[in-house]
Amino acid sequence: MDGVYDLGGKQGFGKVRYTLCAPAFHAPWEVRVNSLYSFSVRSGFFNMDEYRHAIERMEPLHYLTASYYERSLTGLATLLIEKGIVTQDELELRAEGGFPVSTRGAQGRTNVPTRQRFKPGDRVRVRPDCVPGHVRMPAYVRGKTGVVVSESPLYPFPDAHAHGVEAQDEPTYDVRFRSEDLWPDSVEAALLHVGLFQSYLELDQGGHGVLHDPLPESST
Repeated sequence: MDGVYDLGGKQGFGKVRYTLCAPAFHAPWEVRVNSLYSFSVRSGFFNMDEYRHAIERMEPLHYLTASYYERSLTGLATLLIEKGIVTQDELELRAEGGFPVSTRGAQGRTNVPTRQRFKPGDRVRVRPDCVPGHVRMPAYVRGKTGVVVSESPLYPFPDAHAHGVEAQDEPTYDVRFRSEDLWPDSVEAALLHVGLFQSYLELDQGGHGVLHDPLPESST
């Protein structure tokens, strides 16, 4: 899903602002929010891909004006309401006012049936898929070509995991891109590494690789 949160490569936002040695938390409520979402994941109320997608579903203006932990709170509250653990009325009663939550999400998808397995040195192309639900593929690499550096162990496929869709676990591939290929005539020469799930990639014409062997069923 192309959302306001996917800012990689976007222009007009200026330089990334940061503070050296900044504290992780600036107020007690931030610690509480961070603890509650961690407790919820460990307790099995929802998984990390659901949590990320709940934040992605925030209203664009709210997302851009919210702090990091306000986004975390919004995602947490949205999922607790959707899971039937609390109601929005209960939250607004405690907040003594409005309590904004995220919008409804779109459906997810299962693994791409034609996915392949790659090895270091393979030239791969990022599939030009526009996915309506959760996706862990930065928009700035969509349709671009890079080189596989390494393969990871298996992980739950986020496009399915965030939506309760059945899917097999997949490896991610560390793919190296040239900055000039991503943003022609706009950047200095550099190499960028992006971790991409197997279903996001296909063999580039002239590359080499082997067709995907079926993976064991996911345990999640």
